Amino acid sequence: MIRLAVVDDQALVREGLSLILGAQPDLEVVAELPDGPALLELLAGDPLAADVILLDLYLPGADGVRVLGQLRARLPEVPAKVLMLTTVGRASDIQRALAAGADGFVLKDAGGSELAAAVRGAHAGVTALSASAAELLWPSATAAPRVDTAARLDTLTGREREVLTLLGRGLTNQDIARDLALAERTVKAHVSNLLAKLSVTSRTQAALLARDLS
Repeated sequence: MIRLAVVDDQALVREGLSLILGAQPDLEVVAELPDGPALLELLAGDPLAADVILLDLYLPGADGVRVLGQLRARLPEVPAKVLMLTTVGRASDIQRALAAGADGFVLKDAGGSELAAAVRGAHAGVTALSASAAELLWPSATAAPRVDTAARLDTLTGREREVLTLLGRGLTNQDIARDLALAERTVKAHVSNLLAKLSVTSRTQAALLARDLS
């Protein structure tokens, strides 16, 4: 079970996120908090209170990036992953958050399954970006004509297409290996091959192209 702390100054947003994520069988919301000081107080009392923190970028008093910096500086013993959230983001916001040590960045237009996948990815140690956040960072990944994308996808083997589909859902190599009954090293080889065939350099860019498989 992945334990979550949701930090957002809007009660309705906190409650909505908690309902969506708490409905997942492997996710449990253990804290709903309105701001950074409340988060720091919680973790100072119990550094293991949460496995993943969903932290709003725009908080009153101190924005999420500043709160993240305070968390890392004051409570280095806290192992929780931090997934940054915002309604409207810019590439500079994402870059600033990742540079400060965020484990992922999700725009609030993400669907429930995409958000849950990002939480699982962050928890597993994968930099988790929602599709819309990734588009802000790498617009060229989706700017190519669709026919070019289709041509690149056509170069994949059946197994590579299966792996790509699961990448698009935010699964780690370990998860994919389990789902496809493969050795993890085999999955790693498939991922390397499909990245080369698709002419992309990251799992996130490949995941964007995976949407064209659906």
